[in-house]
Amino acid sequence: MPGRTWELCLLLLLGLGLRSQEALPPPCESEIYCHGELLHQVQMAKLYQDDKQFVDMPLSVAPEQVLQTFTELSRGHNHSIPREQLQAFVQEHFQDKGQELQPWTPADWKDSPQFLQKISDGKLRAWAGQLHQLWKKLGKKMKPEVLSHPERFSLIYSDHPFIVPGGRFVEFYYWDSYWVMEGLLLSEMAETVKGMLQNFLDLVKTYGHVPNGGRVYYLQRSQPPLLTLMMDRYLTHTNNTAFLQENIETLALELDFWTKNRTVSVSVGGKNYLLNRYYVPYGGPRPESYSKDAELANTLPEGDWEALWAELKAGAESGWDFSSRWLIGGPNPNSLSSIRTSKLVPVDLNAFLCQAEELMSNFYSRLGNESQAMKYRTLRAQRLAALNAVLWDEEAGAWFDYDLENKKKNGEFYPSNLTPLWAGCFSDSGVADKALKYLEDSQILTYQYGIPTSLQKTGQQWDFPNAWAPLQDLVIRGLAKAALPRAQEVAFQLAQNWIRTNFDVYSQKSAMYEKYDISNGGQPGGGGEYEVQEGFGWTNGVVLMLLDRYGDRLTSGTQLAFLEPHCLAAALLPSLLLSLLPQ
Repeated sequence: MPGRTWELCLLLLLGLGLRSQEALPPPCESEIYCHGELLHQVQMAKLYQDDKQFVDMPLSVAPEQVLQTFTELSRGHNHSIPREQLQAFVQEHFQDKGQELQPWTPADWKDSPQFLQKISDGKLRAWAGQLHQLWKKLGKKMKPEVLSHPERFSLIYSDHPFIVPGGRFVEFYYWDSYWVMEGLLLSEMAETVKGMLQNFLDLVKTYGHVPNGGRVYYLQRSQPPLLTLMMDRYLTHTNNTAFLQENIETLALELDFWTKNRTVSVSVGGKNYLLNRYYVPYGGPRPESYSKDAELANTLPEGDWEALWAELKAGAESGWDFSSRWLIGGPNPNSLSSIRTSKLVPVDLNAFLCQAEELMSNFYSRLGNESQAMKYRTLRAQRLAALNAVLWDEEAGAWFDYDLENKKKNGEFYPSNLTPLWAGCFSDSGVADKALKYLEDSQILTYQYGIPTSLQKTGQQWDFPNAWAPLQDLVIRGLAKAALPRAQEVAFQLAQNWIRTNFDVYSQKSAMYEKYDISNGGQPGGGGEYEVQEGFGWTNGVVLMLLDRYGDRLTSGTQLAFLEPHCLAAALLPSLLLSLLPQ
């Protein structure tokens, strides 16, 4: 930020802005990693291309010593340390990022897991074998110093090693880990999954929820709540009921966090319904994106800064950071300054919680606690009624996010609109047919390389033309679980498209990516706050899931399916006719 603008921002944030700064607490207590003058001066000087780099750097000495030296240096330069001296200060008092982690090869990794034999296409089988190898590259273990001197690190200590997404994301992330675990279970690595689950359960015991990721600056925000589902998948593979028994109360504690801190009442048709939203009432710029958040605030009146920063954190909590989903209804729906995440009731969040409530009911029944099982059955029934009354749109054949301020649904397309199908959270048996028609009417089946994240082109990464692996899974498995043969066939075609995109890019780049641009033949994705990352945990997990489900049919060389509605009807006519024949 050049010249006077930078000085003005500094003065506002450290001087005039203190009134609004005090309105909300900081994202954590650390005056190095979460708030304060040191963080502000370093991040606004843009010593690193990515703000995350600085807040991931361990300290070389105790934090008190670092702060004392910094305070003296800052006073000597009238609170505006020249860039070169700031750089020298950081180099002297901080270590390079990544020092606190060491590579880890999972002990339960083995050659040739059984699912590989189910893949008929030789090229796809070889590729799946290479993805199975990637778990060894993405394994991380914390050094003992993180436990003995936690104050010197932004990393939150975890007892057990884990798999990371990859690229700039060298710590664990909450919702990413679900699709990673699905892949690990196919790779027959249940012990690795148990360790990752135990890390999350320990975090709930300590903090009451699972943070967004494994850093102190993520502590006050969570991510889509999939912990109960992770436990369910682990149990399906291991039948380890003793582990469930030990941790069932911790799973309940996590759901309580969402009930106590993220519940909102919605009035529709004279009745009140309780649903959940993303909401992070903590102040200041996000430490890992500090300069971007500070500069964005500078485009608004000072009194609006804290609200903006809280909404940005809520957007990060959603996992969709960022998207037109959270900008719609704002004064400038193409600008991130219009973000209003907490003013929307999201379909996917409520479907995830509905599913969790059903699983908790099943878990308690399994453990012989019928009173608790009934409690969660009742909670699920109440949420199902709320989903139907507030989010479901019969005419469109899908669920939509609800705008609390404008009291209406957001009718735009997002794959998340069909999450209740994936989560099994619906009562109408004809819903799959309606969802299929919704996809046809929205022209989504005409995209050959994957399902777009939205149809809005805002430059944000959770928008067109990007496609993300977990969102493909939500739609594909939602349709695949339906009894309708048409829905199952479309699910397969969508799976074929996604596999082909991932395989083709891997063939060219020898890498897997966190997101893909589906606008011109399938390329690594773009947009948002940072360069596209390689790795990549959840992308690998979803590919392995699809290869496991459809391995006997998927091919590496088939033309991508271009499912125009009339072509779709023709392609599916034989199965439709069969379904109409008397049984």
